[in-house]
Amino acid sequence: MGREQWKKIWVGSAGNMVEWFDWFVYASFAVYFADSFFPKGNDTANLMNTMGIFAVGFFMRPVGGWLLGRVGDRQGRKAALTLTVTLMSASAILIAVAPTYAVAGYGGVAVLLIARMLQGLSVGGEYAASATYLTEASAPGRRGFASSFQYVSMTAGQLLGLGLQIVLQRTMSEEALHSWAWRIPFIIGALGAAIVFYLRRNMLETEVYAQDDSAHSDPARGTVKALWAHKREAFLVIALTMGGTVAYYTYTTYLTKYLSGSAGMAKPTASLVSFCALFVFMCIQPLAGRLSDRIGRRPLLITFAVGSTFLTVPIMTLLQHAGSFWPALGLSLLALLVVTGYTSINACVKAELFPTGIRALGVALPYAIANALFGGTAEYVALWFKKGGMESGYYWYVAGCAAVSLIVYITMRETKTIDLNRVKPAEETHVSSPSGV
Repeated sequence: MGREQWKKIWVGSAGNMVEWFDWFVYASFAVYFADSFFPKGNDTANLMNTMGIFAVGFFMRPVGGWLLGRVGDRQGRKAALTLTVTLMSASAILIAVAPTYAVAGYGGVAVLLIARMLQGLSVGGEYAASATYLTEASAPGRRGFASSFQYVSMTAGQLLGLGLQIVLQRTMSEEALHSWAWRIPFIIGALGAAIVFYLRRNMLETEVYAQDDSAHSDPARGTVKALWAHKREAFLVIALTMGGTVAYYTYTTYLTKYLSGSAGMAKPTASLVSFCALFVFMCIQPLAGRLSDRIGRRPLLITFAVGSTFLTVPIMTLLQHAGSFWPALGLSLLALLVVTGYTSINACVKAELFPTGIRALGVALPYAIANALFGGTAEYVALWFKKGGMESGYYWYVAGCAAVSLIVYITMRETKTIDLNRVKPAEETHVSSPSGV
């Protein structure tokens, strides 16, 4: 892999890291600011309200996927990536200055909601733009390896958030964290986004996109009408994402709250378990991505789905009774090792399904829909089961979603050997569309 390709991967990953730092600190610090925006009362109910707003961000992701996917296909991957980080910076600033319930009543909730909507727009486009950029920027035989850095950077962003949380937990009082210190990560996220904005303004476009002859001549490029011509691939993206996104959010953003709220661990210990598990998880992504370049994408996806289907219930049950750091860490690592079969390669698998002119939108919109339905609601569903006294029901829900995706993985085609420059556009993509929906 040449120097220029590494440069493209680095710039794309750095921006992705900041994007997901901002996205995940909302979830990881929610236990501290949930009571700031709602009347004092039931802690679980306030956390559910806060995570409900978190879910709203996911429901904006299809809009962001459509809008920024269109920009990525019509104006270039660079343009889409620059726009996503701008939106994320604005949302982080809004959360950092949002007034509490004591100051502005439900006005603070309104500010929080607007910020999460902006984050949803941003991340809805960021995933596809980043997945497309990293896949196109790599050599044909190393796409799995290169695209795995998407989850390396995503996890690095979350680790920075968790690391900051651990530092704040150990240097500040519980009262300070609940009162004002929870704003610190959002200020840091806004500053980081400003730096990445500068980097992305000077990033290089991918050769696959630059060499595409229809980049400026096809009026249907990057439109929903063009995507509908690839509806089979679009539905495939939704189905193969279903199990992976639920499992991923269960063992990443929800894990800390599960260990502290259900397993009875102290918050600092729960955060340290998540931090250590995610660090190992981050390090093995490129290894799994490289393995997929050798043996194919389907074997890894099938391994994930089988493992998640049959191991989720016992892992979550044992985690609830883990009691201390090492047993919880071992179980968390096992769960994330299984999830790696999905996370390390799902970006390139989706990008490999579509031709260049519809690749960004083709990845963005179906993936965002799947995340809105399953990923964004995962924590809320988990808390709903807990509040209803049926917490184990959530374990079966995660396993069921993985079972559905398993059927898809078994029946889908292998994408490892596909030439990105020669993915055949459907005939319908050439229809004239003056405005393009």
